[in-house]
Amino acid sequence: MKIATWNINGIKARLNEVEYWLNEYKPDLVALQEIKSIDENFPREAIEALGYNVETHGQKSFNGVALLSLHPFDEVNRGLPGDDGDEQARFIETVISRPEGAVRVAGIYLPNGNPVESEKFAYKLGWMDRLIKWAVERLKLEEPFIILGDYNIIPTGADTHSVEAWWGDALFRPESLERFRALSNLGFTDGLRAVNGDEAYTFWDFQAGAWRRNNGIRIDHLMLSPQAADLLETVEVHKDMRGREKPSDHVPVVGHFNI
Repeated sequence: MKIATWNINGIKARLNEVEYWLNEYKPDLVALQEIKSIDENFPREAIEALGYNVETHGQKSFNGVALLSLHPFDEVNRGLPGDDGDEQARFIETVISRPEGAVRVAGIYLPNGNPVESEKFAYKLGWMDRLIKWAVERLKLEEPFIILGDYNIIPTGADTHSVEAWWGDALFRPESLERFRALSNLGFTDGLRAVNGDEAYTFWDFQAGAWRRNNGIRIDHLMLSPQAADLLETVEVHKDMRGREKPSDHVPVVGHFNI
């Protein structure tokens, strides 16, 4: 089973790229971030025509997440628990059943948090605290469980082209990394690093020639429960998608699982 994450930076701008990639690669389950669309305006019919079931948690012009699956959804939950007043669309969860067993997947778009001096950074840290609390409860189910998406976290210096350029940013500073480690220490495995120790950037900014210079960072992650980690075969970063005519600034990251 191929389970993928991709921040598409706007479904309206990137629909042709999404259709091309789905046709070319045929992943079983995809978590999309930054769809930047309300649910009613998401191009559901175009995606369904490719054989996918579609569930969205949208928001006008900003944020928004979606799940695309070749298999039926057993359940779908929208919104990260813990703050009834949070209106930002950043979380969607599902369970998919297969003959080999079920898998629980949560697609997340973790807040960026910049500028650090603003309330945006406090929101990021609070969101991460809620994610950790929620994950603790889900781990008690002892099932294959994957939290994947755009984490807006650079885990280590090996995940950036320049530690000096990024250190202190909301993506790469002590408070953010402390919470990412707390999530990892619950028993989650960083899927890509479990199978690949090489450079594996997933984001290149549209500015300053970042793509041409390969000035990238790794902020899109698959975090795996012990049961999911046992099923992991490999993880691929589809870097070629960044070189297309109308790319997102992120590329798909795909985990292959024996499910």
